[in-house]
Order: sequence, then structure tokens, then C-alpha cells
Amino acid sequence: MWGAVRRRLGDDEAGLTLIELLVAAAMGVVLMAGVVTVMVGALRAQPKLSKGAANIQTARFALERMTRELRNGFSVGEAKPNTVSFETYVRHSTCGSNTLRGPTQPSIRCQVRYTCESGSCVRIETNAGVLSGGTPVTVVKGLGAGTGFNYPSATYVKVTLVIPSSGGGSDSTTISDGASLRNATLAY
Repeated sequence: MWGAVRRRLGDDEAGLTLIELLVAAAMGVVLMAGVVTVMVGALRAQPKLSKGAANIQTARFALERMTRELRNGFSVGEAKPNTVSFETYVRHSTCGSNTLRGPTQPSIRCQVRYTCESGSCVRIETNAGVLSGGTPVTVVKGLGAGTGFNYPSATYVKVTLVIPSSGGGSDSTTISDGASLRNATLAY
């Protein structure tokens, strides 16, 4: 067997020298150390990335809910940079209740107020026309500065939610949407 190998390689090439073997082994160790460093960095960053993605998804859900309710709205009762209050239809048995109405029962008209401050947005539902009271329910938390509402017209509300970087950096994610109160012409 060794004879066949020597014939194929030639008589002057018997294999690797010790120096060549040591250099190849050292290069392999350096390459593996680089791969391990990259893998450890990725594994350490994964929880922060997952948390950031979950925060963005929660904020997107809250934004979609706010704009859906605004679209069904009649009139804006309170319009501040951190608060919007409007009359809209809800599927609850009474205003402020958590009990849903049956699928054949019509929605009822209630006052809904969203307030975004101190890093969270809360939703308060009261009887139509009542701008105070009610039980606040946190819709989304962990928001940054710049979160709030803008009013380009009397029947259009723009909602902006700012999600700070989960790694504590200066970069943040901003999601925004807006809605026209499509029932505003029916109010009076």
C-alpha cells in the first residue's frame, strides 16, 4: 500500500513536514477561535433582538387597534399631543365593560380615550360624551419620547409610537399611522 502512495506522489515527496503540519494546525486553531467568537456574540445578542422584535409587534398591534377605533369614530372630544378622546362604536355590553356583545347584537356608542405618557399608552372607555372617569387599561408599555397624537384636520388623527432600542442605544424605532373618522359626517 505504501508503495502505491509513493509511486503516485513520486519518490521525492513522502508527505508533510513537521513545520507544515504545525502551521496548518495553528491556522485551524485561529480559524476556529474566530468562528466561536462570532457564535458567542450572536448568542448573547439574541435575547435583546427577540425582546426588541416583541416590543415592536406589541406596538404594531396597539397602533392597529387605535386606528381601527378611530376609523369608526364620530367626533374628537379631546385633542392633545398625548391624549385623544373620541366617540366610537364598541362591541361591549356596556361602556367600560369587558363583556362582549353577541354576534347578532349591534355595537354601542361609547367615549374612548387614549393617553400616552410615562412610557405607556392606556385606553379608557366611558359612556358617550363623558370625558373623565373610567378604568384605564394599559394597551402598550415601554414607549419612548415622541409618542403621541397629531391632528392635521378636525377628522384625521395621526398616532406615533416610539419604541426605544432594546440594547439601550440611542437608536429607536418609530411606527405611525393615522385614520380619518369615517362616521364624522353622521354625528350631527
